[in-house]
Amino acid sequence: MDDTIDMRVCVLGLGSMGLGMAASLLRRGFTVTGFDPNPDTLKRFAEIGGAGAHSPSEAAQGADVLLCVVVNAAQTEAALFGPDGAVPAMAAGGVVVSSATMAPDAARALAARCGEHGLAYLDAPISGGAVRAAAGELTIMASGAPEVFRRLQPVLAAIAAKVYQLGSDAGTGAAFKVVNQLLAGVHIAAACEAITFAKAMNLDIAKVYEVITASAGNSWMFENRVPHILDGDYAPRSAIDIFTKDLGIVSDIGRGLKFPTPIAATALQMFVMTAAAGMGRDDDASVARMLAGLAGLDLPGMKR
Repeated sequence: MDDTIDMRVCVLGLGSMGLGMAASLLRRGFTVTGFDPNPDTLKRFAEIGGAGAHSPSEAAQGADVLLCVVVNAAQTEAALFGPDGAVPAMAAGGVVVSSATMAPDAARALAARCGEHGLAYLDAPISGGAVRAAAGELTIMASGAPEVFRRLQPVLAAIAAKVYQLGSDAGTGAAFKVVNQLLAGVHIAAACEAITFAKAMNLDIAKVYEVITASAGNSWMFENRVPHILDGDYAPRSAIDIFTKDLGIVSDIGRGLKFPTPIAATALQMFVMTAAAGMGRDDDASVARMLAGLAGLDLPGMKR
């Protein structure tokens, strides 16, 4: 290990994103401890050189930096401050890096609680998906004190290709991520609608994918998600339930600001309908399956 890297790092949440981030840190020479409630995930973490733990508290014992890569604000609060929470176990003056998508008010509240324990807080939502997480090429939309960014530079460099410093106040990073999720959710819903619409017109949807990805109607989400539909593979890279949550946050914030979000609201209902059809834990490209089912169509891997 590079002897200049003396920070002890803990990762809470070793799903597709957290495991990739942990792997990137291990490649850079960090010693990384981690916790996830899934035993199989902990086994995979151990296989790549991580030190697994049985609770957030055990994983965070003496940690200088804690990356919390869970689903939402409630899980973040439980991981940090629950009965076996990580915060009391961390080294004095440590830094909590919070990457879950949440409302800005929730990020500010968590930052204040960490401060009461003498810990710094970086509001640091992430984007890029599991492949970029594993490659150490995430985009991080972060806000926090300038000295925290300086302290964390080796950690951030290990996990991200782009780190945006968006101000000193917690909540700003969260707000940027909510904007991103509005667009991501709308683009996934639109991609699923478009490819199913093509199927309804009896087009070769593999050829549609080829043409659209070379045309102005393409989007990152169309290019990334439609192959799941073509393969009939709905194993969750990012689940439907993620976007019922994230577009729900968009809706709540818009209502509070008295700002209309009609396109996001329509997309939210498409994800809710898909979850109601029993596909909440499946890949978010399952919106296409929901639409196909309504229209009496067979996509790859489907049988009516």
